[in-house]
Amino acid sequence: MLVKVCSMPAFSQSLVHHDLTVQLFPDDKKIQVIDKIDLLSVYEKRIATDAPIAFLIHAGGELRVIEQNIKLRKRHYSFAKKTFPTLIGDTLKVGSVPVDVYSVEMSQGKARLTLEYEREIYHAVESGGKEYDRAIRSSAGLISRQGVFIAKESFWFPVFGDELVTFNLNVESPLKWKSVSQGKRLYADDNAMSHRDTWQEKHPQDDIYLVAAQFTEYSQTAGSVNTMAFLRTADDALAQKYLDTTAEYLAMYRNLLGPYPYSKFALVENFWETGFGMPSFTLLGPRIIRFPFILHSSYPHELLHNWWGNSVYVDYKKGNWAEGLTSYLADHLIKEQRGKGAEYRRAALQKYTNFTNAENDFPLTQFVSRFDAVTEAVGYGKTLMFFHMLRQQLGDENFVRGLQAFYRQYRYKTASFEDIEKVFAKVAKSDLQAFFEQWIAKVGAPNLAMVNARTEKLESGDYRLRASVRQTQAGEPYHLDVPVVVTLENQKSARQIRLKMTQAAQVLDIRFKTKPLRIDIDPAFDVFRRLNINETPPALSQVFGAKQSLIVLPANSSPKKLLAYEQLAKRWLTTQPGDIVIEYDKNLSRLPNNKSIWLLGWENTFRPELEQALSVYKVKFIGKRISLVDQTLDSDNASIVLIGRNPAQNDSSIGLISADAADAIPGLARKLPHYGKYSYLAFEGSEPSNQLKGQWPVVNSPLTSKLSENSVDMGLLHERTALAAKAPIFSEQRLLDHVRQLASKAMQGRGLGTASLDKAADYIAAEFRAAGLQPILPTGGYFQDWQQDVNGIGATRLRNVIAYLPGNNPKDKDQSVVVSAHYDHLGLGWPDVRKGNQGKIHYGADDNASGVSVLLELARSLAKKGQLPRSVIFVAFSGEEAGRLGSRHFVNNFPQFPRDDIFAAVNLDTVGRLGDKPLLVFGTGSASEWVHIFRGVGFVTGVAIKALAKDFGSSDQTSFHEIKLPAVQFFSGVNADFHKPGDTADKIDGAGLVKVATALKETVMYLTERELPLNNLLTESHMPRKAKRPQHGRRVSLGTVPDFTYQGEGVLVADVVPGSPAARAKVKANDILIEVNGRAVVDLRGFSAILRALSPGDEVSLKLLREQQAVYVKAKVVAR
Repeated sequence: MLVKVCSMPAFSQSLVHHDLTVQLFPDDKKIQVIDKIDLLSVYEKRIATDAPIAFLIHAGGELRVIEQNIKLRKRHYSFAKKTFPTLIGDTLKVGSVPVDVYSVEMSQGKARLTLEYEREIYHAVESGGKEYDRAIRSSAGLISRQGVFIAKESFWFPVFGDELVTFNLNVESPLKWKSVSQGKRLYADDNAMSHRDTWQEKHPQDDIYLVAAQFTEYSQTAGSVNTMAFLRTADDALAQKYLDTTAEYLAMYRNLLGPYPYSKFALVENFWETGFGMPSFTLLGPRIIRFPFILHSSYPHELLHNWWGNSVYVDYKKGNWAEGLTSYLADHLIKEQRGKGAEYRRAALQKYTNFTNAENDFPLTQFVSRFDAVTEAVGYGKTLMFFHMLRQQLGDENFVRGLQAFYRQYRYKTASFEDIEKVFAKVAKSDLQAFFEQWIAKVGAPNLAMVNARTEKLESGDYRLRASVRQTQAGEPYHLDVPVVVTLENQKSARQIRLKMTQAAQVLDIRFKTKPLRIDIDPAFDVFRRLNINETPPALSQVFGAKQSLIVLPANSSPKKLLAYEQLAKRWLTTQPGDIVIEYDKNLSRLPNNKSIWLLGWENTFRPELEQALSVYKVKFIGKRISLVDQTLDSDNASIVLIGRNPAQNDSSIGLISADAADAIPGLARKLPHYGKYSYLAFEGSEPSNQLKGQWPVVNSPLTSKLSENSVDMGLLHERTALAAKAPIFSEQRLLDHVRQLASKAMQGRGLGTASLDKAADYIAAEFRAAGLQPILPTGGYFQDWQQDVNGIGATRLRNVIAYLPGNNPKDKDQSVVVSAHYDHLGLGWPDVRKGNQGKIHYGADDNASGVSVLLELARSLAKKGQLPRSVIFVAFSGEEAGRLGSRHFVNNFPQFPRDDIFAAVNLDTVGRLGDKPLLVFGTGSASEWVHIFRGVGFVTGVAIKALAKDFGSSDQTSFHEIKLPAVQFFSGVNADFHKPGDTADKIDGAGLVKVATALKETVMYLTERELPLNNLLTESHMPRKAKRPQHGRRVSLGTVPDFTYQGEGVLVADVVPGSPAARAKVKANDILIEVNGRAVVDLRGFSAILRALSPGDEVSLKLLREQQAVYVKAKVVAR
C-alpha cells in the first residue's frame, strides 16, 4: 500500500490557500476550475529572495486571470528548467504529465489572484515496473465515465513549488455521483441536474485530491471522527465491516500515538486496483476491499498513514521514513499481536536477502517510494527493522514516548530522519547519532556467523559456554546488540543474553550452573542483517529474486499444457527480475549449479532432482501422489508448487510447478509472484484457488549450535507484549464466569435427567433473556421439552434451550444459521465412565461448559449489534452424551424453522483448552465453501484454524449431516481429562475462549450475510452412519492420543499417555497406526470401531509407520 508521492523542489515550505470551484465533465474527460488563491507566504518569500513567482499547471488549454492588476506570462522551457530543476527534465513534462509554466507579476502588497481554466485530463492506468509480489498500477490522473482521480501529480491546480496548502473545494458532478477529498464535508446535495459537495481542509496539506464516481455512501461515528465508506456497488454488510474496523483501529492508534488528525476517515472504492492512502481517506481497488485479510492488514496500514505521511509529512529529499514506520506499527504490529512478530521480521529479512545485492542496494536516505521488489525490501523492510532495533535499544516506554513526541512536534509539518533522531534522542536522553548514521546513511547489512561453540564442565560443577560470533560482510563492522539464547538442561525457559558487538569477531564466554544444550544467535530476527541461506526455508522468492535462473520446459507434456507452460515462461521472462533462460528438458544433460531453477510439469525429466532436494523435509513421491506434512496431494487433481535447495548448489533453489490442467497455468503465472514466502502450495480449479500453503522447517541454521548429542528444541523465549492492542471483542472474564458457573460443584456434573441439568438450563435461558434474544417456541418460552425412553435410565424428560435473533433481510430472514453447544455432561459418571471414577462429579468444564460459554457470549454480542440479514438460532442441546438425543430431536421437530430453511450450522464442543494450538474445525467436507470460509476467518481474526474435511461423528453437527445440512464443529483438541473428574474450570484457557468466540463471530456473520447457498456435498456416499440407540461406547484404552489434524490414511499419534499399554509397547509420538490385528486403520472413526470390539486384557498386534518404515509391536489393552 502506498502514500501517493509527488516530490517537489528544495524550497523551504510556504502555505497557499485555494478556494476552488470545480465542475466535472466525465464524458468529455474535462474539468472546469475557478481557483481563488491566497499567495501571501509565497509572495513574501519570493520578495525576500528576489525570485520569480511561478507555477506549473497541466498543459492543454487557456488560462485566464480575473484580477486586472495581475499579469501572467507563459514561459518557455529554459525558464521552467531553471525555476523547477528537480521536476522538469528534457521536455516540459513532470513524469508523464505535460505542463505549462507561468510567471506571475503582481503589484507590491497584492498576494491574491483568481485563475479560471478548463483542462482535459486522462492519463491511462499503467504498471509501475516489473511485476513482483505486489503489482502496482497507477495513473497520474484521469477523468472518465468510470470515475475521477486527480491529485497534485496531475497538476490540476497550480503548483508553486513544495508549498503546503489549505483549501475549500466546491465540486459539481453528474447526478448520482459523489466526490471525495481531504478534510470535512460541509455540504452535499442533489439538484435536478447534478450533485454538489463542499470539502474543507484547514490543516496544511501537501496535496489536494479529488475522487468522484457513482458511490453509495455509508457513515457512522467513532467518537469525534466521522467514519465513512463510498462503494461503487452497494454492499451494506461490507461497508459495516469497514466502519466497525475503522473504529477499532482508531481507538488503538489514538491510545498509542495521540489524537487522530482529521475529522473523518473514509474507505473509497476505486475503479482500478489500487492501495493508496490519502489524508483522511484511503482509495482501494474493487477486488482488494473484498479480500478478507485486508481489514486487518492493508486497511489499518492506510488508516495509520494519517499519522505518518499524511499529517506528519515526509521530506522526500532526505528519505521516506513513513512507509517503514507505518509498516512497523501496522503490518508488523498486527502480526506481533498474533504472536507472529518474529515470523514477519524473518520474511522482511528474507526479502531483503533475496532481492538486494551490491549493485542495487541503496541507503534509506535515498528511498522515495516503492516500485519493485528491491525498493520494497529496502524502503519498507530495512526501515521497519530500523524502528524495531530503535525500540529494542530504547525500551517500549521510551519508544512510545518518542513516537508521541514526534507526532506532537511535527503534525502538519515536514520531517526527516534527522528530525526523528533529535526527538528520540531528547526523549531517551541519549546520543543516537551513530545509531542513525549506521542504519540510515550506510548501504548494506551485516552478516552474522557463529563458530567454535563448545561447553566444558568446571571443577566447581559450573558449565562454561564459549563461542565466537562474527560479522562476515566486507567493510567496517557494525555496532550491534545481538540477542543470544541458551537452552539449559531441565529448564523450559531459555536464558536470554545481549551481546554488544563492536568488532568483526567477539568471543562469548558465559558460565552457567546448569548444562547448556544449545545456543542460538538472534533466533527471533531482532537484528537487521542479511540472512544465511540455511536460516530460512526454501521459498518462491528465492527463485524469483535470483540473479540468474533457468526455466525448464517439459518436452513430453501434452501440446495444450506445453503451450501454456511456454506462455508462463515468456511472461516471467519479461515481468520478473534477473536474467532468465528458457530451455526444454530434452536439450539438457544436467541442471546447471549456478542458477536457480524452475521445473515445469510433473513429467519434467529432472523432477527426481527436486525429489532429492525435498527428502530432507520427509516429502515422499509415490507415483503421481505426494505425501508432505499431514497431507497427501494427487498431481492429477491439483496444481502443485514445491521449492527446495538445489542439490548441486545449496545457495540456489529449485522449484516444481505442476498443473493438473492447462487452463490453470495462466492463473499460476499471475498468482505465484504473490506467494513469495511459501515453500509449498496446492491449488484447485482453473482460477486456480489456493488450498494449501506453508513453509518447510528450518534445518542446519549456522546460527544454531547443538551442544549435546541429542537433538534439542530451543527453550521458551520471554513472552513479548505487543506495542499496542485493540480492545477485545469478547470479555475473557465473562467467558470464564460462565464456565465456572456451569462446571461448579452445585451443578453436579449436569447429568441427564437430573435437577442440576435443569438448573443449567435455567441459567442458559436467563442469559438468553438478558442478552435480548427472542423466544421462538409456540409456548413463548425458551424450552423445547419432550419425553424419551433413554437406554439405561428409562423414561426421561429432556430439554433443549432455544432462542433466536430474527433476520432483517426480506429475502433471507426466513432462513436461519444455527449455533449450538450441548450443555449436558456425565453427572456422577453416566453414560461413559472410566474405571475408578464411578460416583465422582464429572464437572465437564471443557466438555462442554466451554462451548456453552462461547455460545452465550456470541448471543450477547450479536444481539447488541442488532439484526443480521438471516436469522440466527442459538440452541443449547441436551442429551449429547447419551447419543445426540437433543440435536436429533431438534432437527426433526422444529417447525418454526424447518430443516429446508436452515442455511448452515456451527456446533461448539470442547473448545476450552486451545492454548497455542490451531482451532480444529470438523466436517468441512459437508460443503465446498467451508475450507475457504475458514481460511478467510483465519485471515480476518488472526486465529489459527485447521479445517478438517472429516466429521468424526461424535457431536451434534452429525445430526445435521444426517438430514443433509452443512454443519461443522469447533474443537480445541483432546486432553487427558476427557470424560474424567479432572475436567475442571481452573484448567480452562480464557484467552483461548476469546479466540474461539472471535472466530465464531466472524463465521456466523459471514453465513448470515452470504447471498448464495453453500454447495452441499452431503451425498449418500458422504452421509454419516445413522446413530444407533445410546450406548456406553468402547470399554478399553490403548493410550494413544490422536492428532485430529492428520488427513492421511491411518491415525497419527500426537502423544502417548505415560504408563499406558501404548507407552509400554514403545509407541511414539508421530508414529502412524495403520493396522490393528491385521485390520486396516483407515481413519480415527475406524480405529474407534476396532477398539469398541475389544475387551480389557485383549492383546493386539499393531503395525506402525515410523519415519516411513514399518514397525510391529504388541500391546495389551486395559479398561478405560
